[in-house]
Amino acid sequence: MMELNATFIGQIIAFLILLWVFWKYIAPPLSAAIDERQKKIAEGISAADRGQKSLDEAKSRAEEVIREARDRANQIIDQASKRSNEIVDAAKQSALSEGDRLIAAAKQQIELETSKAREALRREVADLTVRSAAKVLGREIDPAKHADILGKLATEI
Repeated sequence: MMELNATFIGQIIAFLILLWVFWKYIAPPLSAAIDERQKKIAEGISAADRGQKSLDEAKSRAEEVIREARDRANQIIDQASKRSNEIVDAAKQSALSEGDRLIAAAKQQIELETSKAREALRREVADLTVRSAAKVLGREIDPAKHADILGKLATEI
């Protein structure tokens, strides 16, 4: 076995004193520094997790806002398309109405001009008839005196 001599006992006593000094003066600050570092690391990890959650929430909110903006833009485009179609349809309807009105006015004008032309033609034919009859009869026919005959003649023509 091993012999216990004074050197060995002196070394054990020196080791125990050194161990006591280490635990009394060196270990507590070292342990506190390690604990502080672990606490900071835990806080950093916790902050990173909170930041990641916050980032994920912000991304989902941003996606929701973008989705809502797209939906609203599509609604605006649809409304604009409908409104433009309504405007085009109204313009077509207005053009058709205006065209119908112009056609009716033109027909009325043609009817009026035709009526005027017929009336002028009747007068000329009546005048020519009176002149021709006057030449044939050899005397002058008075339109005022023979209004009945000339009226019948004009209606027949």
